Amino acid sequence: MNIVITPKKLSGKVVIPPSKSMAHREIICASLAEGKSRIANIAYSDDIIATISCMRSLGAYIKDNPDNIEVDGHAEKRTSYIVFECNESGSTLRFLLPLALVLNNGKNKFVGKGKLGKRPMEIYRDICLGQGIEYIDNSADNPDHFLDLSVQGELKSGDFYIDGGVSSQFISGLLFALPLLQGDSRIFIEGNLQSSGYLDLTLCALKNYGIDVQKEGNVLYVKGNQKYLNHDSYVEGDYSQAAFFEVANYLGSGVDIIGLNKESLQGDKVITEFLQKLKDSSPDETLVFDGGNCPDIIPVFALACCLRIGKTQIVNVSRLRIKECDRLHSTVEELKKLGANIEEYNETIVIDGVYKLKGGKVDSHKDHRMAMTLAIAATVCESEVRIKDAECVSKSYPDFYEVYTKLGGEIKEEAV
Repeated sequence: MNIVITPKKLSGKVVIPPSKSMAHREIICASLAEGKSRIANIAYSDDIIATISCMRSLGAYIKDNPDNIEVDGHAEKRTSYIVFECNESGSTLRFLLPLALVLNNGKNKFVGKGKLGKRPMEIYRDICLGQGIEYIDNSADNPDHFLDLSVQGELKSGDFYIDGGVSSQFISGLLFALPLLQGDSRIFIEGNLQSSGYLDLTLCALKNYGIDVQKEGNVLYVKGNQKYLNHDSYVEGDYSQAAFFEVANYLGSGVDIIGLNKESLQGDKVITEFLQKLKDSSPDETLVFDGGNCPDIIPVFALACCLRIGKTQIVNVSRLRIKECDRLHSTVEELKKLGANIEEYNETIVIDGVYKLKGGKVDSHKDHRMAMTLAIAATVCESEVRIKDAECVSKSYPDFYEVYTKLGGEIKEEAV
């Protein structure tokens, strides 16, 4: 689906959808718990549907209600051939692989589409091979490189040395699984931990469901033979989604943003601090922002920087290259098409602000955050913005365009 957006400022109230990051964690923990749990404020994005499906494959009974789910956990050992449909969700894949090796002695096949088969998985590969677990990745053997990964064996407790510079998702995946093993384990985080806020969310969810993990410096201590306890929860608003409307407001819109927890542990909460720093700066200042712990907000934050007169650098963002697309390159490429003065380097974006953007034809690269960033850019363009493959917002924010139009945006579908 291609869409055309007429430049208009947005105004009105928007209730921010629930945190996708927290919802993944709540669903997994509730599915591992003995007894029934209720998770309120659920949005059924493609990624969340994938995690629900995979936890059902591991035996959880999950009832879908309009805005909540009821979970009856059954984390019991089995010997089955299980296919885990991950769609395009990197979180689902990386969170579930260790659990599959704990709960299923049969063959576990992980499948997915988009760029999921190209996401780095070497950390899990090395763990599996080091423990004698079968690990077969056939993703490169199909024309579209769709995910086709199989593992079989039993994960063992012990010491795990994890490069924190790749993704915190590997650490979270182990943290979900290791408490269910008989022996104690330690996770040693090596190097600089990326997206540390996401690890905080995992530790918070585990604590809520009765799992004890101790953190001392860069070492996580996980006792074995623990049990998840049932727990009722409410998923707070998602700062990574709020960032689009926060940036729209910075660019002149008037959106009243509702549903955020000011005490949230979400790393993307830093968007408010980043934008305030832009507002308080003078044109002769060169501002430097570290995006290492908040990669999901960088495309739309880069848009804000493009309209700030002065030079801005966003550093430590190489991880953007391994998202649904090469998000670092795509951000620069598409904002350039709209008239921004922006350049990319290996792990840095450098911007020299302009007074206005011109509009034109752009490409989402089938990446939900790119599509939404370009829609927000349209609010300050001089002419229409045409977005190719705009339907990809379903991955995280299925009703984004409906919300956008309710706020006064003008969108029409373009015949292809």
